[in-house]
Amino acid sequence: MNRRLLPLSQLRAFEVAARHRSFKRAAEELAVTPAAISHQVRELEELLGVALFDRRTRQVVPTAAAEVLYPVLRQGFDAIGEALDTLRERTRPASVTLSCTPAFASQWLLPRLADFHAAHPDIDLHIHASEATLALSRGACLAIRYGMGPYPDHESVELAQDTFALVASPRLGLARVEDLKAVRHVVFDWYCPSLGLPTWPQWCQAAGCSLAELGPSLSFSDESHAVQATIAGQGVALLSQTLIRAELERGVLHVPFGPSLPGLRYHLLMPRGQSDHAELERVAAWLREAFANEMAVG
Repeated sequence: MNRRLLPLSQLRAFEVAARHRSFKRAAEELAVTPAAISHQVRELEELLGVALFDRRTRQVVPTAAAEVLYPVLRQGFDAIGEALDTLRERTRPASVTLSCTPAFASQWLLPRLADFHAAHPDIDLHIHASEATLALSRGACLAIRYGMGPYPDHESVELAQDTFALVASPRLGLARVEDLKAVRHVVFDWYCPSLGLPTWPQWCQAAGCSLAELGPSLSFSDESHAVQATIAGQGVALLSQTLIRAELERGVLHVPFGPSLPGLRYHLLMPRGQSDHAELERVAAWLREAFANEMAVG
């Protein structure tokens, strides 16, 4: 058949009807009436000289002729859709999604976003900050994960080994363990207690003191709130030194005394087979460099 004579609207109506095996559902997808779908399919049948559907009560069943035509149209429309998506993406700013926890987003990432935008002004960076992990299988997605690994389903790069320490506002004037009795010790709910992160009893054991030597507790459900309360002088906290590096450098928090405890490891994850995605790799390279620079300084 001459391409100029292809009945594209009729073919589209048929493909949707065959996919759903329903004129009604096809009409809903194409935002027309079932009668319009039936009419277009009838026109196609008359043009081809074959029946495409066995019309039954509340049901249409594709005929043998339809089973021949449908997969060809499905593949063709899918290919056209993919080509259009590719062209559309080329006209949009490059977009990358970074998945991380809310605490990492607020404490580590946000203070450094200006540096990222200055280095990569053409990339739209979407921050997915949630305790729930984001599946990286679709789209341009990266993730910062905190744990020991391994992550066999992804390409993974270890960024840093974390440590925890007792931190406080310098305004509290803490100088020794005995001073802790006069201030509250801040606690917060880990989103995943099974990770086995450092606890106050472990810190006390390492410091050679007991829980009884600590003051009353102040509890939060969010790690970022615990950090802000500690900066405000509301108590002392056992915090990740990676997340509060900026606060330590500014002097709004310090480690007055006591041991450091090992935490877990920060990993950068990306889907397998995405190493040729230029924008994804640029964001990944920026994250690797930012962590490497901090480790070199620290």
